Amino acid sequence: MLNSDQTEIDLPPTHSESESVFSDCGGGRAGSAEDASGVGLCAQSRIAEPGDAVKKDLQHLSREERRRRRRATAKYRTAHATRERIRVEAFNMAFAELRKLLPTLPPDKKLSKIEILRLAICYISYLNHVLDV
Repeated sequence: MLNSDQTEIDLPPTHSESESVFSDCGGGRAGSAEDASGVGLCAQSRIAEPGDAVKKDLQHLSREERRRRRRATAKYRTAHATRERIRVEAFNMAFAELRKLLPTLPPDKKLSKIEILRLAICYISYLNHVLDV
């Protein structure tokens, strides 16, 4: 899973692969067989934190750009789709309950959302008129 600072977007690397893995090792042994095999301590510590480069690349971005990239992740899209589905279901249930309160002929007639709203407006005005008389 990705945290809020990480994205699925591949950011362009700022160094070459051998340079980024072995740049902190010192001694100029970046091309030796021991370092290339990943046995050196420096190589192991750099490989252990792969999100480090992503965090550094995201630091220079504006807050809005970081927000855009975070929203582009699959995890965020899935969560957003779930929230939207719940919202739409609640909205539809509210229309269904309102529909049950409105008189129509035939009583089980299927009405669109706009028809339900217009009928509710008319029915409320009719009830106000009945109370006024």
